[in-house]
Amino acid sequence: MSDGVRAGVVVTGSELLTGKVQDRNGPWVAQRLASLGVEVTDILLVGDRRDDLAAGLRFLTQQRVDLIVTSGGLGPTADDVTAEVVAGFAGAPLVLDPAMERHIAELLRKWAARTGFTGAALTEANRKQATVPAGAVLLKPVGTAPGLVVTVPAGPVVVVLPGPPRELRAMWDAALNAEPVRNLLAGVPPFTAVHLRLFGLPESEIAQTLREVGAELDLSDIEITTCLRRSELEVDLRHRPGAEAAAARLVSEIEQRHGRYLVTRDGGSTDELVARLLGGHTIGLGESCTAGLVAARLADRPGSSAYLLGGVVAYSNEAKTALLGVPPELIEAHGAVSPQVARAMADGARATFGTGVGVGVTGVAGPGGGTVAKPVGYVCLCVTTSGGAVRESAPVLPGSRADIRERATDLAMHLIRRVLAEQPEPAR
Repeated sequence: MSDGVRAGVVVTGSELLTGKVQDRNGPWVAQRLASLGVEVTDILLVGDRRDDLAAGLRFLTQQRVDLIVTSGGLGPTADDVTAEVVAGFAGAPLVLDPAMERHIAELLRKWAARTGFTGAALTEANRKQATVPAGAVLLKPVGTAPGLVVTVPAGPVVVVLPGPPRELRAMWDAALNAEPVRNLLAGVPPFTAVHLRLFGLPESEIAQTLREVGAELDLSDIEITTCLRRSELEVDLRHRPGAEAAAARLVSEIEQRHGRYLVTRDGGSTDELVARLLGGHTIGLGESCTAGLVAARLADRPGSSAYLLGGVVAYSNEAKTALLGVPPELIEAHGAVSPQVARAMADGARATFGTGVGVGVTGVAGPGGGTVAKPVGYVCLCVTTSGGAVRESAPVLPGSRADIRERATDLAMHLIRRVLAEQPEPAR
């Protein structure tokens, strides 16, 4: 696509560089900017060091960005240096904002009353957080630190947000509504986005489709990204006005060639789709190797208690028999990890919880316990319904123990989706 507004993200925090804490802010900010039509060039992780943060800001300026969003480094401690560094980057002196000082003092007064901590240290923390670059637009604190919007002369607009994800996300709308940001985003050319989600299709197949369609059709005005995430292949298409016909043709080709693997066309998640499909149904779970991961995925959605009636983690053979009614002779004949036992677990979950849909999962998650016939990664899954529908799968999944369990959970969600998509909604 043609250049519009370009942005970069700088996430500060030495703990992010040690691997102890995973960055949740950079991807979140990038997704929000992309949804507005902003081209994100880079996400940088830097430590809590003045020189490193300043170098990151200079680097993004060399990338010709119009907007920089930072997160972190707004607290009261000595290593919280973002406001100071951004002030230097903008050539603005640091000044104490009296109104913000009073506002933070009131917040800290309530905190001190609850905790009993008060005195000179608290006063100094207040003054530090209320000391901001001259001319900055201040964003009301969600915690105790204000956000900042700083316009760099002949440079980018810099939005400075706190590090805790809850505070950053709660401050996001205020940042977008700040006048310098609002004026900048007003110049973003309109764009159209199509988000396709596929399951069970290798990236190589999409790559071949894109090559073949691209040989016949000019796709240069369409930005195409593919990403394999959580066992699913996501294909995102973005284009400016004028490329509608080419984009429609590309989507049509993908649907014609790979329609059986297509999950959603609107970017919606599999979990959202399964939740919608479960409307009017009830589901019970019998899990062995996934140990409740399927139940956790279903329960993540608000309102899941309307359809998720319960689940059993049955690791031992005795638990499978006592809690899910799996016949001991079935386990003896076929083994605990077998399609027959997975089906019995699904039926048993339906009987145990009185549901219309049952799920059974049993497998060898490793790293030990595998055999030639049933290697590590061999997982048997089954979804059954009271109407007689059955969906089964028994793949050998790759990866570590955690990978196998996560992929088995993904596959269970898709088996549920496929069964429900084929079932009429029951009468109420």
